[in-house]
Amino acid sequence: MALTLTGRLICANEAEAAIVRDYLPEHIRLTRREPGCLLFEVTPADSPLVWEVRETFTNRHAFDLHQARVKGSAWGHATAGIARDYSILQDEAG
Repeated sequence: MALTLTGRLICANEAEAAIVRDYLPEHIRLTRREPGCLLFEVTPADSPLVWEVRETFTNRHAFDLHQARVKGSAWGHATAGIARDYSILQDEAG
């Protein structure tokens, strides 16, 4: 059952946006190499302080492993205070 997260990463100011720009390329690279990662996209939105996020993992276990890795990563530490507005959908048919 695939699990998809969609939403936004919302920076409060340019300083937070600079952190995202600095850490995002490596975060994307590492995530796309994770077992079970089917899709991982973080793209700028219309506002320079907002990024659109879409990620799909093969199942809840792969997603949970991703979350655990991120929590201890440089990205996780650097962006911990940045607001996120996410929804998670588990595909029952997958």
